[in-house]
Amino acid sequence: MKSKLKILLLIDCNFEAKRGYDFKEELKHDDWSAEKTILKTLKDLGHNVSILGLYNKIEPLLEEVVENKPDVIFNQADVFKGETHFDKNIASILELFEIPYTGASPANLMICNNKALSKKILSYHRIKVPQFYTFYKNRKFKHIKKLKLPCVVKPLSEEASRGISQASVVDNETALIERVKFIHENLGHDAIAEEYIDGREFYVSIIGNKRIQALPLREMYFGDMPEDEPRIATYKAKWDEKYRKKWKLLNRSVTNLSPELTKKAQDVCKRAYKALNMRCYARMDIRITPDDIIYIIEPNANPNLQPLDEFARAAGKANITYDKLVNKLLKLAFQRND
Repeated sequence: MKSKLKILLLIDCNFEAKRGYDFKEELKHDDWSAEKTILKTLKDLGHNVSILGLYNKIEPLLEEVVENKPDVIFNQADVFKGETHFDKNIASILELFEIPYTGASPANLMICNNKALSKKILSYHRIKVPQFYTFYKNRKFKHIKKLKLPCVVKPLSEEASRGISQASVVDNETALIERVKFIHENLGHDAIAEEYIDGREFYVSIIGNKRIQALPLREMYFGDMPEDEPRIATYKAKWDEKYRKKWKLLNRSVTNLSPELTKKAQDVCKRAYKALNMRCYARMDIRITPDDIIYIIEPNANPNLQPLDEFARAAGKANITYDKLVNKLLKLAFQRND
């Protein structure tokens, strides 16, 4: 890898931005902290960086690559036309350019975006996942005898806990059917019902291609949530600061897990990473039961790179500073076909 690269930072945005637009006003806002920090870090590392935002047209990307021919694309685009499931399509276009790019492959994104498919693959490799059943739109419901209750009903192909609330946890068949219908009719998605796993929730970040590293665990601590309510990472639990403060919800480093169980969790997540043929970086959401059984709840390709989010904080615990992390992702981009 050259010491000075011509880099295209590819992002998504919620408006049509012409090529050459600098996003200076947008980058002042907190919810753009990942893009802002990545851009600054790449420039601080001495690279020549341009930024391009995608909204609902792909032509600007094609024009930018043809005219400016970047050495590598730092891919932070995971939404197109307001839909998260188009992230795999963006990566597919990047593949056609035959230019190195950071992050997951189209296949990685497709598999992780389908909660049922990823669980089937992990189950095949004898990695524990919750029991589950998929409810597709426009198909008749039937009684699922093997599905354990309570269970969590989620959109089949959504990210960042969208569509997940306390009402997602159901303990009888009537409530299950009602929640599935809600997802079908109100969110327009297929639904998946997963066995509710009682236990502590952890996030295990993985980085690498052939040689992979599991970073220190992070935990979702449910604070003062009532004991009689299911402890799940709902959308509000993740993103609503007032709700998080009310119930003292924290994402924190792990200090009270034995070294043996920590290593076991990291090893399971590395196995899952390999089983799904992941590349560059990912995060595994897991549950550990009171009797130390480890379940993969969900794999996440291209997790958020905000400096205060799980991945960067876990990297920091492993003495990987943010600039080293960004540089490592660049190196991994060039190794994708090795």
